[in-house]
Amino acid sequence: MAGGGPAPSVSIIGASMSKKDRWTGLILVTTLFFLWGFAYGLLDVLNKHFQNVLGITKLESTGLQVAYFGSYFCFPPLVGGPIIRKWGYKTGILIGLGLYVAGALFFWPAAKCLSFGAFVGATFVMACGLSELETAANPYISVLGDPKTASFRLNFSQSFNGVGSFVGPLIASHVFFAGSNQDNLTSVQYVYLGIAIAVACVAIGFFFVRVPEISDELMLEQAIATGDAEIAARPLRKQWHTIFGFLAQFIYVASQVTLASFFINYTTEVSGVSDATASNLLSVALATFTIGRFISTGLMKFVNPRYILAAWAFLATLLCGLTIGLRGVPAVVVVILIFFFESCMYPTIFTLAIQDLGANTKKGASLLIMGVGGGAVFPPIQGAIADAAKTPVSQCVPMVGYFFVFIYALFLAEPFGKKMLHREPDAESIDGVKKLSEINVVPVPA
Repeated sequence: MAGGGPAPSVSIIGASMSKKDRWTGLILVTTLFFLWGFAYGLLDVLNKHFQNVLGITKLESTGLQVAYFGSYFCFPPLVGGPIIRKWGYKTGILIGLGLYVAGALFFWPAAKCLSFGAFVGATFVMACGLSELETAANPYISVLGDPKTASFRLNFSQSFNGVGSFVGPLIASHVFFAGSNQDNLTSVQYVYLGIAIAVACVAIGFFFVRVPEISDELMLEQAIATGDAEIAARPLRKQWHTIFGFLAQFIYVASQVTLASFFINYTTEVSGVSDATASNLLSVALATFTIGRFISTGLMKFVNPRYILAAWAFLATLLCGLTIGLRGVPAVVVVILIFFFESCMYPTIFTLAIQDLGANTKKGASLLIMGVGGGAVFPPIQGAIADAAKTPVSQCVPMVGYFFVFIYALFLAEPFGKKMLHREPDAESIDGVKKLSEINVVPVPA
């Protein structure tokens, strides 16, 4: 990177990671979740702001979601995943942050020319960077410790994603919809310029910090040591819990995104509040989401994550059905409660779907990140229904998604053929661990 001195090299660790390295990795990568959440929180407010300023329809405004989440469907498997597998997590994180900065800077000329198409393009570039950050961060947190507590770690780290999602709309309600700003895009220019500067500072910090790497060999060793060598040896195409996990992630993210994207439209229609008030209510909903994630994380210390996922998905399905017919304050309260039960779904599906993958963990993670592309599918469908029959009726779209997550949690999340979680490894497995433990430390340039 121009203008920077050489950073300390990192190592691929063949047998184990020190406690210090695990904590360093956990803290650094957790900061990335806040950045992702902040960008996502602003996106849902921009939908309504662009409808007002640019005179576009609800369906047209979902072009932002299509660009944002569509990037997840193409960038991780074609670019993001291969970069991480070849050059490591740190390189992937730096590239992701760089694209995040570039996309945020592109918002300035897009606002100058009042072009919705330019905003869509800028959103796509920024989202490519965010998809790269997620491709690195989610599996990294998942394998950074005991596999039995992977869901707990990822839910905890992603709780800070919720904090960012809450802060985004809160700022937007006081900037985008305040005074004369509600009729122009000048405020959008300066908000995203500030984002670009802040993320650039984070990227500089990451460049000079040692980020411990985790090799495919270590992931396979971990799978053998926990007694799941037979499942870990299967090719990815035969890991059915991962394939179904991809589908669950795709449909869940589609539901989450469409619920948030039309939240302001929904609350203004059912309760008659202003756009600014609805934006503040979105912040309340996202704060509820964040609280739900911390509570869910605590429960996972005592309850199997699968059971929590199943219960939360069932309740989200029920509440989403109620929002179709309710009006007034009860409707707003119910739609906010759905955010609470969404809270643990994404990270829990992720950790369930990549369990026992061994050396296929990074490939499986790339597939799961592709599932985020579902966010590009449901919003246009709900937008078309909302334009034709009002937003409350369109709530049937996310309801279907939550029900599929319920089915996944109950019947499809366990690796097929898994007989027990703990057993003594056989002689072949022990021999495999010995061979893997002899792997030399391989330096990776920063």
